[in-house]
Amino acid sequence: MSERLQPGDTAPAFTLPDADGNPVSLSDYAGRRVIVYFYPAALTPGCTKQACDFTDNLDLLAGAGYDVIGVSPDKPEKLARFREKENLRVTLVADPEKKVLEAYGAFGEKKLYGRTVTGVIRSTVIVDGDGRVERALYNVRATGHVAKLIKDLAI
Repeated sequence: MSERLQPGDTAPAFTLPDADGNPVSLSDYAGRRVIVYFYPAALTPGCTKQACDFTDNLDLLAGAGYDVIGVSPDKPEKLARFREKENLRVTLVADPEKKVLEAYGAFGEKKLYGRTVTGVIRSTVIVDGDGRVERALYNVRATGHVAKLIKDLAI
């Protein structure tokens, strides 16, 4: 199981392909705060709700100085279908080898319907402009998470 990040940790650097296959790096956002959220699978009900919530609140978050990146183990082609079907405006990146998911502590054992399974742990990590972890939230709920985040961040 991967280590969970703590506030003050240096956020692991990454470069992953977006839905169009273009590289997206955490370093591209230097000087800005970034909400990096990890979700199990595109085109599933909970992940769709969460991605739509982030998209619906993107202007509010951007106005408060936050960019949003969604990370899943899906391939770029599936992310492109997800983006088109749901009219998503958040940046979605593909991590099929799960290296970034593991580096952020968002992959490992979790409970699913009472059983212990290995998979993506729905998580959100807020990275400050200097590349440090501001907040690391694990086992978040898909529904209501964005609203809670906005409240907790006092946006």
